[in-house]
Amino acid sequence: MDGILNIHKATGMTSHDVVARVRKIVKQRRVGHAGTLDPAASGVLPICIGQGTRVAEYLSESGKAYQAEIIFGTVTDTYDTEGEVIRTSDWSQLTLPQIEQAVQSFLGPQLQLPPRFSAIKIKGQPAYKLARAGTEVVLEARPITISNITISDWQAPRLSLEVECSKGTYIRSLAYDLGERVGTGAHLGGLVRTRSGPFVLEKSSSLEELAEAMEKGELEKLLFPSDFALPSAQEVRLDQATTEKVLHGNSFEAASVKGQSSNDLARVYDPAGVFLAIAQWDPEKQAWQPKKVLAGETK
Repeated sequence: MDGILNIHKATGMTSHDVVARVRKIVKQRRVGHAGTLDPAASGVLPICIGQGTRVAEYLSESGKAYQAEIIFGTVTDTYDTEGEVIRTSDWSQLTLPQIEQAVQSFLGPQLQLPPRFSAIKIKGQPAYKLARAGTEVVLEARPITISNITISDWQAPRLSLEVECSKGTYIRSLAYDLGERVGTGAHLGGLVRTRSGPFVLEKSSSLEELAEAMEKGELEKLLFPSDFALPSAQEVRLDQATTEKVLHGNSFEAASVKGQSSNDLARVYDPAGVFLAIAQWDPEKQAWQPKKVLAGETK
């Protein structure tokens, strides 16, 4: 059983909780998630099974999209509803044009300071554990990119946003930073991840639906093939002789497909259409070098 499940995580569960539930439902130990989702958030959480775990890193690196609710006038220590209130202020004079101007300033590449209550490791310990223990937590700002940010609703003091961003973006930090930018403070009131890489909310399944599919012997209806994780990678089909080279980890040429600086990964298939490997273009050798050789699925 190999592939990726597009799970709709419910609020109140950690990403590890979901992995444990999936492991129990599908009766397989080799299960992992691609891209952590906070317990207070819901939405798309790709779960990799079997050989699908080999492509988890590519999903974790992919872009994300969210629906976020931001509440102005109150700041919490966690930047969301889970934390303690540390500051309040009057938001009654805040206007939509002010917010629109502030929101647009967050577009594009930037440095973002993660929340102290986050899973980022500091000397091997998650920052949130240190923060809860009263230890001073100092995090460094990290480069992120917000490619699109749109206001979908404004019912003061609540703002609804649609956000598309790079990996590593904390929407909790965006909520906090936006509140500081307009001068009232703010925290994240709710969050739904609507996309993670190629996986979208509309095609996600709950854990209950997964359990039902498993009971009916219809799990394959919910299981995406592992190569679905690399939709922008080039597709390379091999003959049998070249397939043998790849199985031994050797570089190979594919005359019809050349690497490009913007797209230097390839999904490699054997003559029968089986997903064989992930390869990277080596400009010095002018050849493809297998990065991961998989026991794949038929395309």
